[in-house]
Amino acid sequence: MKSPKTPTLYQELSELLTEQVNPNTNHIDECPPLEIARLINEEDKKVAHAVEQELPQIARAIELVANAFKSGGRLIYIGAGTSGRLGILDASECPPTFGVKPSQVQGIIAGGKKAMFRSVEGAEDNPQAAKEALKKIKLTQRDVLCGISASKRTPFVVSALKYARNIGAKTIFLTSNPNVSEKVDVLIRTLVGAEVIMGSTRMKAGTSHKMVLNMISTGAMILCGKTYGNLMIDLQQTNQKLIERTKRIFILATGDDYKTAETFLKKAGGKLKTAIVMRLAGVSKKEAEARLKQAHGFVKRAIATDAK
Repeated sequence: MKSPKTPTLYQELSELLTEQVNPNTNHIDECPPLEIARLINEEDKKVAHAVEQELPQIARAIELVANAFKSGGRLIYIGAGTSGRLGILDASECPPTFGVKPSQVQGIIAGGKKAMFRSVEGAEDNPQAAKEALKKIKLTQRDVLCGISASKRTPFVVSALKYARNIGAKTIFLTSNPNVSEKVDVLIRTLVGAEVIMGSTRMKAGTSHKMVLNMISTGAMILCGKTYGNLMIDLQQTNQKLIERTKRIFILATGDDYKTAETFLKKAGGKLKTAIVMRLAGVSKKEAEARLKQAHGFVKRAIATDAK
């Protein structure tokens, strides 16, 4: 009797790096809590090294996104499940941290907003939904689409990348599997190996992707003048903590005291960048704003005499 043929998807999944059985944790169900924690920690130690191997590609992604921002483009993350949630998380943190509009960095998850909190079965297998989601936000060739898929095969993400490429948008693909056939501008592969629990890519793969997304968005913002040294200087003062942090950053940047910080921030209309340039360059608010405009938002350049 002829044996039944193995389904193609089953075979494909069995060959993925993220679907392998980890020999280091095959007895984890027999371990006490401390040993479970130790085993997970040992595996997590491999994540930073896997990310380190991809630094050249991450640098290319940072430059790609920064150039898009400078040309009026956006960074759009797209993924399913954990991947989609990580993109939305990173996007949602950009406005309060860097003072950008929510539209500049966006996250799209298969299944829509409700999938952020609860799994929407089958959403990741709908390629047409990805195209519709990108059409809804009016993706253009000035934008950068970052597809996130630990498995490299998620139909929703692959379809989105193809659509973006067809309209001329720049593309980044973040995955944790090798041998990627999808054509993109930047391919980032964090090869963290088999998960502690087979196939649970919310663990090492997800952690590595969070690290990479942090690097891409933060790096691009730095290249766009959103920091002074390592101080965030375009943060939005949306709560009392951020109001006080703004004053502290002014003090750290200038060496002045709390009262002086309050005075200059008031004169600058609450704009931290303007206040710092006013103080360190010894100029008026109008002159500080003019220098910042000429320096494309870079504080150190604005402080310089020629503001170039």
